[in-house]
Amino acid sequence: MDFGALWQTYDQLDLSLPADAWPTTAVLNGAAGDSILRIGTSGWSRKEYTGTLYTKGIKDTLAEYSRLFNCVELNATHYKIYSPDDIRKWTDKTKGRDFRFCPKVPQSISHHSTLLNAGTETAAFLESIRAFETQLGPVFLQLSEHFSPVRKLNLYKYLEQLPRDIRFYVEVRHPDWFEKGAEREEFFSTLHQLGIGVVMTDTPGRRDCLHMAHTIPHLFLRFVTKGGHPLDITRLHAWKERIDTWKAQGLQDIYFFLHVHDGVHEADFYQEARKVFGLAEQPQQPQQTQMSLF
Repeated sequence: MDFGALWQTYDQLDLSLPADAWPTTAVLNGAAGDSILRIGTSGWSRKEYTGTLYTKGIKDTLAEYSRLFNCVELNATHYKIYSPDDIRKWTDKTKGRDFRFCPKVPQSISHHSTLLNAGTETAAFLESIRAFETQLGPVFLQLSEHFSPVRKLNLYKYLEQLPRDIRFYVEVRHPDWFEKGAEREEFFSTLHQLGIGVVMTDTPGRRDCLHMAHTIPHLFLRFVTKGGHPLDITRLHAWKERIDTWKAQGLQDIYFFLHVHDGVHEADFYQEARKVFGLAEQPQQPQQTQMSLF
């Protein structure tokens, strides 16, 4: 993911984590409980993984991916609505693992509609992803950088109609969602009332998207790194400290998606992430019970 990339000045940027923002203090006001950390990437078939994450010549990349990670940010659904049969082929490859698929809403809805005329497409998408059954993780609606608060009523009306038995997150990118105080507060307040989360994106060139506002007691983080740079690890340690703080305040499910700019460094960075978060040295093996990683 190149969104917000400023790699030429990476060393010169202040990439420290901002303070928590409203309504985090209202949402995370409970006692510490069981938390599940899930780490994943944006797909299992990237060519950079061959010979790094995967052994050369491996054929079943999804099965191998699910041995290394316990969730995936499923960008494939952004470009196509898959049939339930197609989806069951994926879940068959990950059976016996505590694994979650996190589909992205199709661009035919998020980018090419007004949201108010997307009922048919949305129904087809929901029918499709329900085939994930117990392996369905959060679904995220990523709006284009041109979708500003001018169209907020379209967004709010659309979100009101989404089913409540599936967890949804929204990612907005237009600066006005964050820079205009009244719009920001209304946005977070509305999603909080609807029980919908807001994606946090930690990328060097768009610090406004790292808003640090929880509208639900769960985290969906997209973490963009340069790849092979020591500053990536420094940032990772800062996240470990903040997540520990949030856990003590009641944060529950944690989805941490690694977006490594230089994919050839993905394997090394993944191992570093496991060390920072204190995860087991060996990747997860098939099992039937839920795995607590903290």
